Formats: sequence, structure tokens, C-alpha cells
Amino acid sequence: VQLQASGGGLVQAGGSLRLSCAASGRTFSSYAMGWFRQAPGKEREFVAGVSRSGGSTVYADSVKGRFTTSRDNAKNTVYLQMNNLKPEDTAVYHCAARFLSGIYYEADGYDYWGQGTLVTVSS
Repeated sequence: VQLQASGGGLVQAGGSLRLSCAASGRTFSSYAMGWFRQAPGKEREFVAGVSRSGGSTVYADSVKGRFTTSRDNAKNTVYLQMNNLKPEDTAVYHCAARFLSGIYYEADGYDYWGQGTLVTVSS
């Protein structure tokens, strides 16, 4: 599967952005999806994940209550709604797909990755 993330940009602290990740292929519902981010000089970290059906979601503590992930299997797309953004949310955000498995917190558990979209939050 190929993944294409979009929706990043520059936003002021307290603002919102919605990231999208469009997947190719006809088996999108076979993949659990994850969102990861990597800030300059830091390791990639888990942000959020959604199960294959969309019925289950998990979040990193740092974004819980501010970010929401969802998916539309009919549109082969997963979303990350980011509200009340903070400067520390600045990073390149990647979506990732994990075949026939549940949500996983570690990057090495994912089979496919999108190219990333940059989110910059100014103070």
C-alpha cells in the first residue's frame, strides 16, 4: 500500500490543523493505522493509532484530549484532527500502516510509511 499524507502547515499556538493520509489499494481496512512524528534532533514518536475498523483509538499522553484520529475505509483515508496546538507539537508527521494487526506503539511494527507532512506551531 502507498500512503500520502497532507494537511500540514504553519499555525499559531492554540490553533488547529487536520492531517489526512490517503492510501492506495483496495485492502485499506486490512491495516491498522498509526500517526508518528519526528521533531528536529529527536527520535520518531508515536502520536495516535486507529484500529482496522476504526472502532478503537489510542493516543500518546502528550496529545490526549487535543488530537483525534479517525478513518474512513470507504475513502481509504485516515485523519488526525489536531486542536489546541502547542509549539512542542512542531514536527514532521507520518502516517503508517500495519497489516492484519492491531494498533502498535513502536515504529518498527509498521509495514508501510507515508512521506510525512510538516506541522509548525508558532508561539
